Amino acid sequence: MASELHMPMEMGNGTTVQEFTLEGFPAIQHLGKVLFLVHLLAYLASITGNAVIVTITCADSRLQTPMYFFLSIFSFFESCFISAVIPKLLVIFLLGRQTISFLACFIQAFVYVYLGATGFFLITVMSVDRYTAICKPLHYPTIMNLKTCFLLATACCVLAFLLITGLIVKVSQLSFCGPNVIPHFFCDLGSLIHLSCSNTRFVEMLAFVIALFIILTSLIITIIAYSNIVVTVVRLPSAKERQKAFSTCSSHFIVLSLIYSSCVFIYVKPKQTNRLDSNREAALVHTVVTPLLNPVIYTLRNKQVHQVLRETMCRMKISRQK
Repeated sequence: MASELHMPMEMGNGTTVQEFTLEGFPAIQHLGKVLFLVHLLAYLASITGNAVIVTITCADSRLQTPMYFFLSIFSFFESCFISAVIPKLLVIFLLGRQTISFLACFIQAFVYVYLGATGFFLITVMSVDRYTAICKPLHYPTIMNLKTCFLLATACCVLAFLLITGLIVKVSQLSFCGPNVIPHFFCDLGSLIHLSCSNTRFVEMLAFVIALFIILTSLIITIIAYSNIVVTVVRLPSAKERQKAFSTCSSHFIVLSLIYSSCVFIYVKPKQTNRLDSNREAALVHTVVTPLLNPVIYTLRNKQVHQVLRETMCRMKISRQK
């Protein structure tokens, strides 16, 4: 009887682990306060930049176009995406609290992967929108009407939810008997699969196939769209228009290359136990660097947005003076 009282409480799937420990960045953990400040500033800058995009898109009728509609949704999901990970990382850096409960870990894993998948689908839709606007300008108002925009955005959310929910459920049904240390700064799905004491071959293959479908499908469509855009831009008669278009495209390519390269490195491999340590650096690019660059690259460099921001700030200044 006494021995039974000291036995760890088991769950229905044979799991005895009640919480996980996020390893974070042990090699530089002694720089916790410095890292906390750096990541806090990056996090606040990302949230502010994306919030500005969403706010001005909703507030100004001149930006209520399909392009800015998709950008505002993308910005909203980006804010949610980094908020699923960065706050816990800040707690690790500042307070050293690395534990996370079993349920909270799987919730974080689901939110992170779901929002990431939705982001890829939105990038695909955004690239198709730009292709239609530049390569099919006469048909653009008919094709990209309000109804089509809402349907495409909804389809991105629903498709990501259907794909990711099934995968997370399968991973949660695995047994976790220990160890419980995740070599990451958040509950990464590949790390969780690696920690399971069950046979994970099927789940690993399922995760690989889903990641391959989401990332490579999005990448291929985006490359095709931007390739056609480049061909169209090259044919523009004005050198000034060509330079302006290539400047915008090159900025987009920088962000897209960071997003796709980091995610391909992390997720598109059939064996999740490979390179778990180096996944942390790639994930840091995906969760900190690109969300910081996105508002600048996609919107805040835009002259129309600059004009709207200037006018909004002037109105705020005048209202304060009154």
